[in-house]
Amino acid sequence: MRAIFLVDNGSLRPASTLNLRRVAAALSQQIGETVQAASLLHSNKVPAERLEGKPALTLGPGAERSAEQGATEIIVVPFFFGPSKALTDYLPERMAVLQAAFPQVSVRVAQPLVDELGGNDLRLARLLADNVRECLGGEPVRVALVDHGSPIPEVTAVRNRLAGQLSVLLAEEVACVAAASMERRAGDEYRFNEPLLENLLDRPEFHAGQVVLAMLFLSPGRHAGEGGDIDEICRAAQKRHPALHITATRLVGEHAGVVEILHSRLRQAIDDERFLLDLPASGDAPR
Repeated sequence: MRAIFLVDNGSLRPASTLNLRRVAAALSQQIGETVQAASLLHSNKVPAERLEGKPALTLGPGAERSAEQGATEIIVVPFFFGPSKALTDYLPERMAVLQAAFPQVSVRVAQPLVDELGGNDLRLARLLADNVRECLGGEPVRVALVDHGSPIPEVTAVRNRLAGQLSVLLAEEVACVAAASMERRAGDEYRFNEPLLENLLDRPEFHAGQVVLAMLFLSPGRHAGEGGDIDEICRAAQKRHPALHITATRLVGEHAGVVEILHSRLRQAIDDERFLLDLPASGDAPR
């Protein structure tokens, strides 16, 4: 018996969990098998009444419940852009707790949305280009592809790769495409996140005219949601530069095309083609 989970990092904002559930339902329909929406952390603290009366599920308890119901194979589909430490460190630790109690259960983690060592997949960049085109008017615009920022170089490499792909796809439609991060940790060892969005918007080529933010975020939350950190950064920049006009795209997880990418990552894991982590079962069910 197999249990499949679509997993994000988790948020205290109800809109994030509701979006994860919507995508999981679409993925379930695509594959013809139930896909449960679960977060690694945080979302279980959101009151159920703010989640249409249904409490949020976190992966640990969700996977344990599936094992109790007879699942011997758990597949995790990351709702992540790249291989963050939440996937490579925390998730294996949490699944080790599961497998200690249920040694008959194997766990496989599919590749994230961007598989850096896989083929040259342009689907996510095309999705981002769609979102940008929805914001284009008659005049040339500059595009800033903005992500959260990460302490992991491999995750920032995903941002930079997508910025390059987006630049090619929009070459005839926009003035330029630049990558930026919302925030970064202090210290020279984290300079790979630069430029920060607030600094990019102070540059002469970006502090006047139309700028479109290509939002490299999956679900609304305290960073990308209404009134979140990105909004605050943009409002402050427009106050410093009255001739600057910023339009943010919708989020990646709000585009229907993200389900196709998730479906292919899930199929790769099921078919033993590509996956991020494989945690084999270690024994029989406890008696």
